[in-house]
Amino acid sequence: MNVAIEPGRSTLVLVDFQQRLLPAIHRGIEVVAEAARLADCARALGVRVVGTEQNPRGLGPNAEAISDRCDRLVSKMHFNACEDGLVQWLRAPGHPAPTDVVVAGCETHVCMMQTAHGLQRAGFHVWIAANACGSRFPDDHDLAMARLRQSGAVLASVETIVFEWLRSCEHPRFRQVLEILKAPRG
Repeated sequence: MNVAIEPGRSTLVLVDFQQRLLPAIHRGIEVVAEAARLADCARALGVRVVGTEQNPRGLGPNAEAISDRCDRLVSKMHFNACEDGLVQWLRAPGHPAPTDVVVAGCETHVCMMQTAHGLQRAGFHVWIAANACGSRFPDDHDLAMARLRQSGAVLASVETIVFEWLRSCEHPRFRQVLEILKAPRG
């Protein structure tokens, strides 16, 4: 099991933070705020950010707080974004292919979990930003987190992931990232 995230070989995947879905997500406002903080820190550290949108014609676009922070959006019809080109994009020429993929998203027990499992099958080390994931019902979220842990994904908080990317208070972007983390949430 990979116990240390590789900051120079990471990508952040934000799964289906769609405007029409978010009002039904338990703690939806907090989940989006955590995902946005994670994306802001990732971008400050040079980590690519990709978002996915499930059936955007039917469910609409991602919330602006998410789509504005993504380097790329992958539209998909499968619940597992890997079946709609996510892996090919991650391994596209021009960028080093990540070894570690941090995943956050909605709904935890459907698209987010199936995408995380697809990434594992493709050979990536998968990290789940647990407090930046949500489902309509807390039990579905909790059961998905347990299943992800059983499958070998590493569950962590947004701040845990960010501080592992930083590794040291001597990181040249430490103060910038710390300001993002300390900013009022919401």
